Amino acid sequence: MPQENIDILINAGWLIPVVPRNTVLRDCSIAIHEGRIIALLPSGEAQQRFSATQQYDLPDSLLIPGLINAHGHAGMSLLRGYADDQSLHTWLNESIWPAESRWMSEEFVYDGAELAIAEMLLGGTTCFSDMYFFPDQTARAARSNNIKCQLAFPVLEFPSAWARNADEYIHKGLELRDEFRDDQRISIAFGPHAPYTVNDPALKKIATLAGELDAPIQIHLHESADEVAQSMADHGQRPIERLHQLGLLTPLTQCVHMTRLIDSDIALLAESGSHVVHCPESNLKLGSGFCPIEPLKKAGINIALGTDSAASNNDLNMLGEARTAALIAKGVSGNPELLPAHEALELATINSARALGIDGETGSIEVDKAADLVAIDLANIASQPLYNAFSQLIYTDSARHISHTWVDGKLLVEDGQLLNIDQSELISKAQSWQLKIQTER
Repeated sequence: MPQENIDILINAGWLIPVVPRNTVLRDCSIAIHEGRIIALLPSGEAQQRFSATQQYDLPDSLLIPGLINAHGHAGMSLLRGYADDQSLHTWLNESIWPAESRWMSEEFVYDGAELAIAEMLLGGTTCFSDMYFFPDQTARAARSNNIKCQLAFPVLEFPSAWARNADEYIHKGLELRDEFRDDQRISIAFGPHAPYTVNDPALKKIATLAGELDAPIQIHLHESADEVAQSMADHGQRPIERLHQLGLLTPLTQCVHMTRLIDSDIALLAESGSHVVHCPESNLKLGSGFCPIEPLKKAGINIALGTDSAASNNDLNMLGEARTAALIAKGVSGNPELLPAHEALELATINSARALGIDGETGSIEVDKAADLVAIDLANIASQPLYNAFSQLIYTDSARHISHTWVDGKLLVEDGQLLNIDQSELISKAQSWQLKIQTER
């Protein structure tokens, strides 16, 4: 039989497809053509069946699906380390919002987004969800750097450099949705910031529009004990009860943080089919509390994973986030069997894809899905000996050994280096912003 001509063949020593669950394949190959996975088979068979324009032989590497960061604020990467060791209320009101008021601009968001994208690609993230001002600039940075994203355009009651009030935020967001309607890598969602920054009429309007457009909603929810207490004082309801009453809880809703939950909150999530986006490191750093993984899992609720911003984390390392999620779940529950390594990886891949509504396209290594892939080099001291690939991936600092990242079959990181981003120029821009912000602080 003549060989089939394809674009790319990747041969790897280990492969974790994520679907089927808890599976590790040895000496396996992925055949890619026109950005899609067309075959997954033993390497010996692949060499006989395919003739590839480009072939990557990675016998000491582990291949996994591209990681999906389900919540962040990319532009805020320029505020990494700007305000640490503060409570959420102090951090927002006395540090972050004043800094944003002073420095927010199209240039600030574009440069911050590009810095975040570079960090994410080097860390194996091939898709991210973002909620920030000037989302058109984040879209421009994502498009120019070939990464996938969901942009949850922000909606707040107070003015910013991008919009004056909730109606203008929504109007501009809908214009953005029209602009990217046919984009294959960029999707648009509603991003009401939080129950305490958006009033009932605006939330009802968002619920109606999202329902008509079949569009996702992402919202910070139950982020702290203060938020819950204030909601009870102002509305006589817990935040999630208020959203439910206003019609915002649906199978397209992505609820970010979700600490301080009680049984009735979890029941509402399960009933509505809404998703939880777990941000463990940000929650820890801000002292916000713990997302209750065990009861959420028992209720059948999809749990995705996000880093939040580099201003509150302070990195965008999704494998590190998965490790933290696994360790916290065990420590809080007292159950070392909770959230084993393969499930921690699911949070950062297929579960995040489900939350964003793209699990038919990415999140696992399956035939007909996009070739969003990451290779981790295991030929290093920290990876020896290797008894279990899942364990090695999640419980060690494996992100620093990522060698290759592909999005839609396009190689964006090779041998640990960015191929399409001038790293020196990016660092220079970040340092220039730091000097300006620090000088006028």
